[in-house]
Amino acid sequence: MSDALRTSGMTRLRNYFLTGFIVCAPLAITAYIAWSFIGWVDSWVKPYIPARYSPDTYLPFPVPGFGLIVALVLITLIGFMTANIVGRAIVNFGERLLGRMPLVRGIYGSLKQIFQTVLSNKGDMFRQVGLVEYPRKGVWSLVFVASEKETEINQKLDQEGDPLVAVFMPCTPNPTTGFLMYVLKSDIVLLDMTIEDGAKLIVSAGLVAPEVKAKMVTLNGERIEGPLANPSVGAGPQPARSNRTASSRPNK
Repeated sequence: MSDALRTSGMTRLRNYFLTGFIVCAPLAITAYIAWSFIGWVDSWVKPYIPARYSPDTYLPFPVPGFGLIVALVLITLIGFMTANIVGRAIVNFGERLLGRMPLVRGIYGSLKQIFQTVLSNKGDMFRQVGLVEYPRKGVWSLVFVASEKETEINQKLDQEGDPLVAVFMPCTPNPTTGFLMYVLKSDIVLLDMTIEDGAKLIVSAGLVAPEVKAKMVTLNGERIEGPLANPSVGAGPQPARSNRTASSRPNK
């Protein structure tokens, strides 16, 4: 009896530890990443702040995050200045100078296009989550389907009625790296999960899967969204509504 109680107590303690670990680990990792990012930005910005404007000069301890606040304010001011005619002229002049530098212009142009795609057109970055057979038949890989755009690749390789679609196949557990592939539209199995759910599925290596919602389809092929239920008992059939209004009925 004592052995059974001892085993039950150890099992309970182990479950308590695992529950606490599941709660604390994500919080600790998130706090570590946020603190590291703040420290990295402070290490870049604070050395350029004059001592009389830095609170570290007047306090016995450094103020974390002050460099990040200054960076955010400066980036916002630069964006405000760039929005007017004078700011655009200065930016265009700087880009023309960079365009004359053989190595720098390629790096700057690629980075600018990436940031414009990610930040300016966030809604068009990825359209849907899908599956393609890769790396062989019978093995399916999760992909993010990009918006369909006419490119030189489509002009040369498209089949009639079945265009090529650009898909991004991310790697696990880091979805920011992966492979760009052009796949026939008929070879893509589109899924109903969101882009966020697909990213969670990849990061967790399949452990965190989105819930599947049952969907009904009518005879004409339209999907019925939301909960389905039979009418309550005693409700009876609803009377058919007359096409004639009360005002159009003859007075008795």
